[in-house]
Amino acid sequence: MNCAELDILICDYVDNTLDVATRAVVESHLTGCASCRALVEDSRAVLSFLEGVPEVQPPPQLITRMVQEIPAAERAHSPAKRTGGSMGWLRSWMKPMMQPRLAMGMAMTILSFSMLGRFTAPVKQLKPSDLDPVKVWAAVEDKSHRVWDRTLKYYESLRVVYEIQSRLKDLSDQEAGEKRELKSEPKSGQTKPEGSGK
Repeated sequence: MNCAELDILICDYVDNTLDVATRAVVESHLTGCASCRALVEDSRAVLSFLEGVPEVQPPPQLITRMVQEIPAAERAHSPAKRTGGSMGWLRSWMKPMMQPRLAMGMAMTILSFSMLGRFTAPVKQLKPSDLDPVKVWAAVEDKSHRVWDRTLKYYESLRVVYEIQSRLKDLSDQEAGEKRELKSEPKSGQTKPEGSGK
């Protein structure tokens, strides 16, 4: 093994991710090469220094600023494409609407307005977890299932009320029919005149 090959494997060697055979070859090269040994020691010193450095937290408004400024920067740096005809105009008009960030933006807008309408709380800063498409889709799917369940429950409640009303109407019609039959039947002891046809 030469120094250039060791230079490629030094990160894996310091991280202790090399297999046994390759590690043995690297260590045999390190016993004979002082410059590579110094390079390995420097790499270990850098790693130990980085482990002691506290983790830097990004400012809370960073995500919001990125979401707002990236589309403007893309428009500023993209070359203006001119295509002739009505199809070119339609394509240029539809291009922003066909991008996933518009769908995500619409979902976030609807979610934000629904939350504002429901809780009337101040708008908070966006976090990376708020932009997770899986969570947004799960929330939309959960909401749609809840709306479907409520609609189905409302429909079934209406159906029960309709059935109760129709049965009460049938019962009242049946009672009215029985009363009419009782009125139309001749009383006991009375006979119809023989000459009447009715």
